[in-house]
Amino acid sequence: MDHEGAEQGPGGAVTSREQDAVRLLLLIDGACEPLTEAEKALPGLEQAVGVMRTQVKLQKLDFWLRNPDYLANELLTAYETEPEEALLDLAGRILDSEEPEVRRYPMLRHHFGAYEWLDDALAVLRSAGLLVRKRRGTVNRVRQHDYFLLEHGRHVAREIIRQEPDFGYYVQRVEDVLRLAGEKSGSELKKQQYLTREYADTPRGSRIGSISEQARRRLAAFRQQLQAQGAGGA
Repeated sequence: MDHEGAEQGPGGAVTSREQDAVRLLLLIDGACEPLTEAEKALPGLEQAVGVMRTQVKLQKLDFWLRNPDYLANELLTAYETEPEEALLDLAGRILDSEEPEVRRYPMLRHHFGAYEWLDDALAVLRSAGLLVRKRRGTVNRVRQHDYFLLEHGRHVAREIIRQEPDFGYYVQRVEDVLRLAGEKSGSELKKQQYLTREYADTPRGSRIGSISEQARRRLAAFRQQLQAQGAGGA
């Protein structure tokens, strides 16, 4: 079940509505999947080019996008399971830089994991004719929100990147986040994120704190292991 419209937590916004709108547009543009034939026939979706299904998944992908330290830590966990050099290299590029500090926008620990109020930013996209939101369920119980990217929205996303190359950072990180998420649903991503102790132990209603130092220690340990293996094989 989606939970759009929950109350804003303490501490106020850590990003502006406009920042959130651009980031979400680039995330939805990168993450959306093709419409079904039934969806193509729905009123208002004639110009839709893709759909991002469920707010739960949107929130969980956005968490990694907003928190490079957690993204890098998950890459290290994936490397621990399947030691691909590309995973370690990407985690290293993130953690060896100031990205976890300068690109980090904390989210609240809500009833259902990482959460941030997105209605205002999504309203900007809808009012500009870039996005359509459809609800599934009944009047009394909305089970799911789906976000349909319109052709104009895709055009604007491309124009933003062309006119403001700095936003190319989000395009690359969206690709990295999606590669890490794979085919997992929003609920599966929620469970995965709860496996990080600092995330799970954050009091409900508080902002989820940084784990950049813990992640950097893990990275250093993996690098030492590689060096030891290399020395042993010399």
